[in-house]
Amino acid sequence: MDLEKIIKNKDITKLEQHVLEYIINNINSVMKIGVRGVAKENFTSTSTIMRLAKKMGYDGFVDMVYNLIPLVNKDQVKEHEIKDKMDGMDLVNLLKFISEEDVNVFINLMKHVNNKLIFIYATGFSKIAAEYLNNRLVITGSKSIFSSGSDSIGIFENHLDDMAMLIVISKSGETKTVLDKVIAAKQRGIKVISITREIENSIAKASDINFKIFDMNKLDDRNYYPNTFFPNVCMLIEYLIFRYLIEQNRTK
Repeated sequence: MDLEKIIKNKDITKLEQHVLEYIINNINSVMKIGVRGVAKENFTSTSTIMRLAKKMGYDGFVDMVYNLIPLVNKDQVKEHEIKDKMDGMDLVNLLKFISEEDVNVFINLMKHVNNKLIFIYATGFSKIAAEYLNNRLVITGSKSIFSSGSDSIGIFENHLDDMAMLIVISKSGETKTVLDKVIAAKQRGIKVISITREIENSIAKASDINFKIFDMNKLDDRNYYPNTFFPNVCMLIEYLIFRYLIEQNRTK
Protein backbone atom coordinates (compact mmCIF):
# COMPACT_ATOMS: atom_id res chain seq x y z
CA MET A 1 0.00 0.00 0.00
CA ASP A 2 1.22 3.50 -0.84
CA LEU A 3 1.12 4.97 2.66
CA GLU A 4 2.26 8.41 1.51
CA LYS A 5 -0.76 8.65 -0.77
CA ILE A 6 -3.38 7.87 1.86
CA ILE A 7 -1.93 10.22 4.52
CA LYS A 8 -1.23 13.10 2.14
CA ASN A 9 -2.58 16.46 3.39
CA LYS A 10 -3.95 14.86 6.57
CA ASP A 11 -1.48 16.41 9.05
CA ILE A 12 -0.45 13.02 10.41
CA THR A 13 2.21 13.07 13.16
CA LYS A 14 5.14 10.62 13.20
CA LEU A 15 3.54 8.73 16.10
CA GLU A 16 0.21 8.48 14.27
CA GLN A 17 1.99 7.28 11.13
CA HIS A 18 3.77 4.61 13.19
CA VAL A 19 0.40 3.46 14.57
CA LEU A 20 -1.14 3.41 11.10
CA GLU A 21 1.75 1.32 9.78
CA TYR A 22 1.23 -1.11 12.67
CA ILE A 23 -2.48 -1.41 11.87
CA ILE A 24 -1.79 -2.01 8.16
CA ASN A 25 0.93 -4.60 8.87
CA ASN A 26 -1.36 -6.41 11.33
CA ILE A 27 -4.68 -5.78 9.58
CA ASN A 28 -5.96 -9.32 10.20
CA SER A 29 -5.43 -9.25 13.97
CA VAL A 30 -5.98 -5.65 15.15
CA MET A 31 -9.74 -6.13 15.49
CA LYS A 32 -9.13 -8.93 17.97
CA ILE A 33 -6.94 -6.86 20.27
CA GLY A 34 -9.04 -3.73 19.77
CA VAL A 35 -8.12 -0.10 20.15
CA ARG A 36 -6.66 -0.64 23.64
CA GLY A 37 -4.47 -3.49 22.39
CA VAL A 38 -3.18 -1.39 19.50
CA ALA A 39 -2.46 1.47 21.88
CA LYS A 40 -0.57 -0.84 24.22
CA GLU A 41 1.50 -2.37 21.41
CA ASN A 42 2.52 1.11 20.28
CA PHE A 43 3.11 2.57 23.76
CA THR A 44 0.49 5.26 23.27
CA SER A 45 -3.07 6.09 24.30
CA THR A 46 -6.42 5.20 22.78
CA SER A 47 -7.05 8.92 22.20
CA THR A 48 -4.05 8.99 19.83
CA ILE A 49 -5.64 6.25 17.72
CA MET A 50 -9.03 7.93 17.75
CA ARG A 51 -7.45 11.20 16.58
CA LEU A 52 -5.72 9.26 13.80
CA ALA A 53 -9.06 7.77 12.69
CA LYS A 54 -10.68 11.21 12.63
CA LYS A 55 -7.80 12.68 10.61
CA MET A 56 -8.14 9.80 8.15
CA GLY A 57 -11.84 10.68 7.72
CA TYR A 58 -13.32 7.75 9.66
CA ASP A 59 -15.81 7.69 12.55
CA GLY A 60 -13.50 5.72 14.80
CA PHE A 61 -11.08 2.80 15.14
CA VAL A 62 -13.43 0.08 13.88
CA ASP A 63 -14.58 2.16 10.91
CA MET A 64 -10.96 2.85 9.99
CA VAL A 65 -9.94 -0.81 10.13
CA TYR A 66 -12.95 -2.00 8.09
CA ASN A 67 -12.13 0.56 5.38
CA LEU A 68 -8.41 -0.30 5.35
CA ILE A 69 -8.94 -4.06 5.01
CA PRO A 70 -9.97 -4.09 1.29
CA LEU A 71 -7.18 -1.64 0.42
CA VAL A 72 -4.54 -3.79 2.11
CA ASN A 73 -5.93 -7.04 0.67
CA LYS A 74 -6.00 -5.58 -2.85
CA ASP A 75 -2.31 -4.72 -2.61
CA GLN A 76 -1.51 -8.18 -1.24
CA VAL A 77 -3.38 -9.87 -4.10
CA LYS A 78 -1.51 -7.73 -6.63
CA GLU A 79 1.84 -8.62 -5.04
CA HIS A 80 1.06 -12.35 -5.04
CA GLU A 81 -0.26 -12.16 -8.60
CA ILE A 82 2.95 -10.52 -9.80
CA LYS A 83 5.18 -13.00 -7.95
CA ASP A 84 3.23 -15.98 -9.30
CA LYS A 85 3.26 -14.80 -12.92
CA MET A 86 6.86 -13.53 -12.77
CA ASP A 87 8.20 -16.74 -11.20
CA GLY A 88 11.86 -17.16 -12.23
CA MET A 89 12.47 -13.42 -12.57
CA ASP A 90 14.75 -11.79 -9.99
CA LEU A 91 12.51 -8.81 -9.27
CA VAL A 92 14.59 -7.64 -6.30
CA ASN A 93 17.70 -7.01 -8.39
CA LEU A 94 15.77 -5.97 -11.50
CA LEU A 95 13.88 -3.26 -9.62
CA LYS A 96 16.73 -2.26 -7.30
CA PHE A 97 16.98 1.23 -8.80
CA ILE A 98 13.34 1.56 -9.89
CA SER A 99 10.62 3.10 -7.73
CA GLU A 100 7.07 1.76 -7.51
CA GLU A 101 5.88 5.34 -8.01
CA ASP A 102 7.57 5.55 -11.43
CA VAL A 103 6.05 2.20 -12.44
CA ASN A 104 2.58 3.43 -11.46
CA VAL A 105 3.02 6.74 -13.29
CA PHE A 106 4.15 4.87 -16.43
CA ILE A 107 1.12 2.57 -16.27
CA ASN A 108 -1.18 5.55 -15.84
CA LEU A 109 0.37 7.22 -18.89
CA MET A 110 -0.12 4.03 -20.88
CA LYS A 111 -3.78 3.90 -19.88
CA HIS A 112 -4.37 7.42 -21.18
CA VAL A 113 -2.54 7.23 -24.51
CA ASN A 114 -5.89 6.79 -26.26
CA ASN A 115 -5.39 6.91 -30.03
CA LYS A 116 -2.11 8.79 -29.93
CA LEU A 117 1.29 7.33 -30.76
CA ILE A 118 4.00 5.80 -28.60
CA PHE A 119 7.30 6.49 -30.36
CA ILE A 120 10.26 4.24 -29.45
CA TYR A 121 13.82 5.24 -30.31
CA ALA A 122 17.25 3.67 -29.76
CA THR A 123 20.56 3.05 -31.51
CA GLY A 124 23.28 0.37 -31.44
CA PHE A 125 22.67 -2.63 -29.19
CA SER A 126 19.79 -0.79 -27.51
CA LYS A 127 17.73 -0.89 -30.68
CA ILE A 128 17.34 -4.68 -30.26
CA ALA A 129 15.58 -4.14 -26.93
CA ALA A 130 13.64 -1.16 -28.35
CA GLU A 131 12.31 -3.22 -31.25
CA TYR A 132 11.35 -5.92 -28.76
CA LEU A 133 9.41 -3.31 -26.76
CA ASN A 134 7.65 -2.15 -29.89
CA ASN A 135 6.56 -5.69 -30.71
CA ARG A 136 5.24 -6.22 -27.17
CA LEU A 137 3.25 -2.97 -27.29
CA VAL A 138 1.75 -3.82 -30.66
CA ILE A 139 0.54 -7.15 -29.26
CA THR A 140 -1.25 -5.33 -26.42
CA GLY A 141 -3.09 -3.21 -28.99
CA SER A 142 -1.03 -0.04 -28.49
CA LYS A 143 -0.29 2.25 -31.39
CA SER A 144 3.50 2.37 -31.46
CA ILE A 145 6.36 2.88 -33.88
CA PHE A 146 10.06 2.03 -33.58
CA SER A 147 12.90 4.01 -35.12
CA SER A 148 16.69 3.79 -34.86
CA GLY A 149 19.76 5.80 -35.80
CA SER A 150 19.80 4.38 -39.32
CA ASP A 151 16.38 5.88 -40.10
CA SER A 152 15.74 9.34 -41.48
CA ILE A 153 15.24 12.12 -38.93
CA GLY A 154 12.03 12.83 -40.80
CA ILE A 155 10.37 9.75 -39.30
CA PHE A 156 10.67 11.26 -35.83
CA GLU A 157 9.85 14.84 -36.84
CA ASN A 158 6.81 13.85 -38.91
CA HIS A 159 5.22 12.07 -35.93
CA LEU A 160 5.77 14.72 -33.25
CA ASP A 161 2.21 16.01 -33.45
CA ASP A 162 0.81 12.50 -32.97
CA MET A 163 3.00 11.43 -30.03
CA ALA A 164 1.59 10.75 -26.58
CA MET A 165 4.99 9.67 -25.34
CA LEU A 166 8.55 8.99 -26.40
CA ILE A 167 10.34 5.93 -25.00
CA VAL A 168 14.11 5.76 -25.45
CA ILE A 169 16.72 3.19 -24.48
CA SER A 170 20.38 4.12 -24.01
CA LYS A 171 22.83 2.18 -21.84
CA SER A 172 25.18 5.14 -21.40
CA GLY A 173 22.41 7.71 -21.15
CA GLU A 174 24.60 10.06 -23.16
CA THR A 175 23.97 9.01 -26.80
CA LYS A 176 23.63 12.34 -28.63
CA THR A 177 21.08 11.28 -31.23
CA VAL A 178 18.88 9.87 -28.46
CA LEU A 179 19.32 12.93 -26.23
CA ASP A 180 18.39 15.20 -29.17
CA LYS A 181 15.09 13.33 -29.57
CA VAL A 182 14.41 13.60 -25.83
CA ILE A 183 14.99 17.36 -25.82
CA ALA A 184 12.86 17.87 -28.93
CA ALA A 185 9.99 15.86 -27.42
CA LYS A 186 10.18 17.74 -24.12
CA GLN A 187 10.00 21.06 -25.95
CA ARG A 188 6.73 19.90 -27.51
CA GLY A 189 5.28 18.84 -24.15
CA ILE A 190 5.57 15.12 -24.93
CA LYS A 191 6.14 12.76 -22.01
CA VAL A 192 9.55 11.07 -22.15
CA ILE A 193 10.32 7.69 -20.61
CA SER A 194 13.90 6.45 -20.70
CA ILE A 195 15.72 3.25 -19.81
CA THR A 196 19.40 3.80 -18.97
CA ARG A 197 22.09 2.48 -16.69
CA GLU A 198 21.83 3.33 -13.02
CA ILE A 199 24.42 6.11 -12.75
CA GLU A 200 23.61 9.78 -13.31
CA ASN A 201 23.32 10.70 -17.01
CA SER A 202 21.93 13.40 -19.29
CA ILE A 203 19.03 11.41 -20.74
CA ALA A 204 17.83 10.37 -17.28
CA LYS A 205 17.86 13.99 -16.11
CA ALA A 206 15.84 15.16 -19.10
CA SER A 207 13.21 12.39 -18.83
CA ASP A 208 9.86 12.49 -17.06
CA ILE A 209 10.43 8.90 -15.95
CA ASN A 210 13.78 7.14 -15.92
CA PHE A 211 14.01 3.39 -15.36
CA LYS A 212 17.52 2.51 -14.18
CA ILE A 213 19.12 -0.85 -14.96
CA PHE A 214 22.40 -1.95 -13.37
CA ASP A 215 25.36 -1.83 -15.78
CA MET A 216 28.03 -4.30 -14.68
CA ASN A 217 30.62 -3.06 -17.23
CA LYS A 218 30.37 0.71 -17.25
CA LEU A 219 33.63 1.24 -19.17
CA ASP A 220 32.81 -1.25 -21.92
CA ASP A 221 31.40 1.15 -24.53
CA ARG A 222 31.76 -1.46 -27.29
CA ASN A 223 29.68 -4.03 -25.37
CA TYR A 224 32.53 -6.50 -25.84
CA TYR A 225 32.28 -8.20 -22.44
CA PRO A 226 29.30 -10.08 -21.01
CA ASN A 227 26.70 -7.74 -19.53
CA THR A 228 23.24 -8.28 -18.08
CA PHE A 229 22.06 -4.76 -18.98
CA PHE A 230 20.30 -5.61 -22.24
CA PRO A 231 18.73 -8.89 -21.04
CA ASN A 232 17.46 -7.04 -17.97
CA VAL A 233 15.99 -4.29 -20.15
CA CYS A 234 13.94 -7.00 -21.87
CA MET A 235 12.93 -8.42 -18.50
CA LEU A 236 11.90 -4.93 -17.37
CA ILE A 237 9.79 -4.62 -20.51
CA GLU A 238 8.01 -7.87 -19.63
CA TYR A 239 7.44 -6.66 -16.09
CA LEU A 240 6.03 -3.29 -17.17
CA ILE A 241 3.79 -4.85 -19.81
CA PHE A 242 2.47 -7.36 -17.28
CA ARG A 243 1.76 -4.63 -14.71
CA TYR A 244 -0.04 -2.63 -17.40
CA LEU A 245 -2.16 -5.63 -18.41
CA ILE A 246 -3.13 -6.27 -14.78
CA GLU A 247 -4.46 -2.71 -14.48
CA GLN A 248 -6.22 -2.95 -17.84
CA ASN A 249 -8.04 -6.11 -16.75
CA ARG A 250 -9.07 -4.54 -13.44
CA THR A 251 -10.72 -1.58 -15.15
CA LYS A 252 -12.73 -3.65 -17.62
